[in-house]
Amino acid sequence: MAPTMAKPKVFVTREIPEAGLSIVRDFCDADIWPGELPPPREYVLEHVKGVDGILSLLTTPMDPTVMDAAGAGLKVISNYAVGFDNINIPEATKRGIPVGHTPGVLTETTADFAFALLISAARRVVEGHNYTLAGKWKTWGPSLLLGQDVYGATLGLVGFGRIGKSMAKRATGFDMKILYHDDYVPADDPFAVDIGAQSVDLDTLLRESDFVSVHTPLLPETHHLIDAAALAKMKSTAILINSARGPLIDPDALYDALKNGGIAYAGLDVTEPEPIPMDSPLLTLNNIIIAPHIASGSVVTRDQMAVIAANNLIAGLTGKRLPNCANPQVYG
Repeated sequence: MAPTMAKPKVFVTREIPEAGLSIVRDFCDADIWPGELPPPREYVLEHVKGVDGILSLLTTPMDPTVMDAAGAGLKVISNYAVGFDNINIPEATKRGIPVGHTPGVLTETTADFAFALLISAARRVVEGHNYTLAGKWKTWGPSLLLGQDVYGATLGLVGFGRIGKSMAKRATGFDMKILYHDDYVPADDPFAVDIGAQSVDLDTLLRESDFVSVHTPLLPETHHLIDAAALAKMKSTAILINSARGPLIDPDALYDALKNGGIAYAGLDVTEPEPIPMDSPLLTLNNIIIAPHIASGSVVTRDQMAVIAANNLIAGLTGKRLPNCANPQVYG
């Protein structure tokens, strides 16, 4: 009888949904961190030694030290996320390591949640819920918790990629005027033209929008893109939404703007840092909604992400091109 081939060794930094994890277990000799919180740095460095692949989450950095610890046999890093700012992409590319991610699958789910934040902030839904829980609801009042109309308002989209365009698609159902700013999307973009969205510079977008929703990747040039100067350009009645990455917004500047009437409201699914510290001054405000990074958190979407991440991992382990590769230049 021919000897059984050894399964490739992989380290999985967190448990992912079983739809993908079962694929990984069947194909690989998988070392899976079982904790709810991310594994300690020392644990990661110890457990990646000699692995063929790593399946990572945004909560665990994949930097040169981790790659060194894994060794020369590391064939692939598969990220369970559409973003990959936890991974040193240039370093992985230099070492010939393809990096997988999960684009596309979470677009509509994330846009649903971003729009839910927008409506909830505009109509002060969370404040209303808390008002009821506190026993303050005594009667109908003509001036009770007045919010702002979404219908017919102006939506400014900072970033007009997949999720930004899906937000725009939803906004058309509310007859919103749509502005967008994206250096990589031209003014004659067919989708933009079809729905009547207008390309503008960032200053114009901030100045004219009733709602500003951020959908740009986190890059060195977009860190604190929404800072004190940007917030000062917005309407005092404006509402800011962020379902992309926390560090796109300066949290200190956001606090000042919300506290002092610079803008009216904010709805965040992501924060800087993450999770938000319980002593953050943002948590003392009533005019903000903060969700725990759940914009892609539907059962179907998270299962699909898990399957994509597993398939990326296995493709890399078998020397095939990753179906969804964040650094295609690695293939020359």
